[in-house]
Amino acid sequence: MGGAEYAYEPDRSWRGKIRRRAVRAVGRTAVGRTVDRPIVTFSFDDAPLTAATSGAAALERRGVTGTFYLSAGLGGTSGPMGPILDGDTARRLSEAGHELACHTYTHLDCGQARGEQALDDVRQNAEAFESWGLPRPTNFAYPYGDVSARCKTVLAPSFDTMRGLHHGIVSRRSDRHQLPAVGLEGADALTVGRMWIDRLVDRGGWLILYTHDVDRNPSPWGCDPDVFEELIDHTIARGAEIMTVRSVVDLLQIG
Repeated sequence: MGGAEYAYEPDRSWRGKIRRRAVRAVGRTAVGRTVDRPIVTFSFDDAPLTAATSGAAALERRGVTGTFYLSAGLGGTSGPMGPILDGDTARRLSEAGHELACHTYTHLDCGQARGEQALDDVRQNAEAFESWGLPRPTNFAYPYGDVSARCKTVLAPSFDTMRGLHHGIVSRRSDRHQLPAVGLEGADALTVGRMWIDRLVDRGGWLILYTHDVDRNPSPWGCDPDVFEELIDHTIARGAEIMTVRSVVDLLQIG
């Protein structure tokens, strides 16, 4: 769900559920193009240290890279998903070819925040990236997968893509300001991941997978390292290509 390190809980009321569904119809901008082969992105929200070590290493051993959605304000802190990476680790990831993307600075709930508050928060994250010696992030994921219509509209000009948490495969009709994604979380991670990878290969398109920690004793929002590696190998065995969000954006000439 993103942001498990916080005691804060996003709006789970029936009004919140209706708003989350309704906002998907607001401010839509279609991707407009489709990939000519099945592509999978492996991504990590919040970037616990285990994602930057076990998760990144699993990808690197196979010659591929992932996308890390960072809330720089969490850097060096710790919580239920374990320690969060710091600036030195983020630089190593960038140097290894991984994409460092934006998840707000404070892990802000964009479903509840004011538009200018959200904009200031992502600006602060970009400044933190600069202080860490990282490129300015060009892709974004909503913390908790939540966003209001106002925040979505205000943030859209700042990023090539913005990612939600609703399940689906990215097609040319998908909204690049609220892309679908599938979580690799908990006991069902292997089953869910294999199902969506197989569905992607059968139908074509772009599948964004996300998780949080990659640990032998993962949090409810994380993934076991053996499961994570099996899903990478299943992707490769099925003939799908593994790319970062930024690389797919470049391929599709989004933005």
